[in-house]
Amino acid sequence: MRKVKKIMGILILWSGLVWAEQIIWTDSTDAFDFPEGITLSFGQRKNPALTLWVLDVDLNQENLAVRPYITTSPAPVRTLAQTFNVYAAINGGFFGGSTSYSAVIYPEEVKARNIGAVTRNGKSYPVMRCLFSMNEAKEFSVDWIYHFGSKPEQTYRYDTPMSYAYNDPNPKPAPLAANGTPMEDLLIGIGGGPTLVKNGEIHITYNEEIMWGSGVGLSNADPRTAIGYTEDNHVIMVAADGRQAISQGVSLEELAEILISFNCHEAINLDGGGSTQMAVPGKNINSPSENRSVPTIFAVVHADSLGLVEIDERGVIIDTDDEACELLGSDWFPTANPGYWGMSPSMLNVKGEGFDQAVFTPLLPKASDYHVYAWWVPASNRCLDTPIVIYHHAGIDTIRVNQTTGGDQWNYLGTYSFVGDIAEKVIISDAATSGFYIVADAIRFLDIDSTVTHVVRHADKMLPETYELGQNYPNPFNPTTIIKLALPEAGNVNLVVYNILGQHVAEIYQGHLNAGYHHFNFTISNLSSGVYFYRITVNDFTAMKKMIILK
Repeated sequence: MRKVKKIMGILILWSGLVWAEQIIWTDSTDAFDFPEGITLSFGQRKNPALTLWVLDVDLNQENLAVRPYITTSPAPVRTLAQTFNVYAAINGGFFGGSTSYSAVIYPEEVKARNIGAVTRNGKSYPVMRCLFSMNEAKEFSVDWIYHFGSKPEQTYRYDTPMSYAYNDPNPKPAPLAANGTPMEDLLIGIGGGPTLVKNGEIHITYNEEIMWGSGVGLSNADPRTAIGYTEDNHVIMVAADGRQAISQGVSLEELAEILISFNCHEAINLDGGGSTQMAVPGKNINSPSENRSVPTIFAVVHADSLGLVEIDERGVIIDTDDEACELLGSDWFPTANPGYWGMSPSMLNVKGEGFDQAVFTPLLPKASDYHVYAWWVPASNRCLDTPIVIYHHAGIDTIRVNQTTGGDQWNYLGTYSFVGDIAEKVIISDAATSGFYIVADAIRFLDIDSTVTHVVRHADKMLPETYELGQNYPNPFNPTTIIKLALPEAGNVNLVVYNILGQHVAEIYQGHLNAGYHHFNFTISNLSSGVYFYRITVNDFTAMKKMIILK
């Protein structure tokens, strides 16, 4: 466990009494199966009663990362930790129902914004609240922010928050972009409030962030959740229990003191009260006052779960149309949504009893440990707990994944030992319980001894090596079909349709396209049933395929 400053000799006002009792810390890391770099401390005090947990995550470990998750189906943190397949998690920022009022920022995507104004005393007050964030260089920051658009780079940071006083009667003008700085390298972030620590000192901007009137108390003892970072690149997550006989909770000032005792340079408060939860998949770490369902969490994950690790071409990828993939059951059908891996569409199946399965048998070329990833096309009607069963050399593991998110990336499932035996498989089963459709697309196996990785932007993800014109699907169709195109380099594309007599009858696309994977929706208008051909010409590549209109 990293050296922790002892909390002793700190005089804090508690119900009119002064006390200086020490919090006793115990290293509880071994109680959980954490990878190297994660330390768990349990703190306890008898008077006033307090129990709290602190996760210390060493981001100098290349295999570790942190990130937020958001869902439209709120659940306790322990459930969301299982859904998103994380090492550990705490609850996120403030919310109402399934709507987050605090920022949730994914790589290249703002999933939710910090609330831009609050209502107090019948008036609307523009407000800046804080953001805990990490940039592309894996550097952390706590900032007062305001959003001027839906992209991460349209999030602006400010040197100071707005100068509100307690119960201020006068709303101030909304912030101006000209007075802030765009966060152009913003990678991930979680919003909350108020700020607790700046530059290693207590700096609580409770009034400035208009926490008054919010239900978040300043000096009262309550369950609290907080997150901060140290100057040596550790992330500190705190869950302090409260509203119980064994733990009354802490004030915001004591919470800040606790964060500083763990060497935090900057830190923010997250949602507390009944939301305060720290968990591993399927199990609470702390003792929540209630297991409230929340829409957001902030999690410790494998570094690949950021979706930013590009991998060289060594390894084995099995797509749904490969011989090494077998679709068991009769209810599989292709999705009409773009974003699938390669040239064959994702396959969908309605959740069921586990009888319909997509079975991927890799027959890996050598005995080794392999990173295993899955690719799927997310949508709101996908299952939140799709089971992926991994039969590896040491046994069987089931990972449940949330397929409403995680698009346009390889989603890390875990690292397992394989020897190339035919019994080694990855099975995507329809035995989900929440949602409607499960998705099977592609599975990837990467030998850890030969994997070369580097951090990239999403825009730099792998390009196709060859030109390819995909078969339209569905086929036959009426009235719409999708055509996929792979371009290893940019060019002027001409994609047209001919009838069986060779007559030009429709134009699907004509213009410049960048290198990458592209899809086109073709909807018939006045064409009759019959056989047609679509032809692509780009650079020196020409190809033609047959399609059938069936009315």
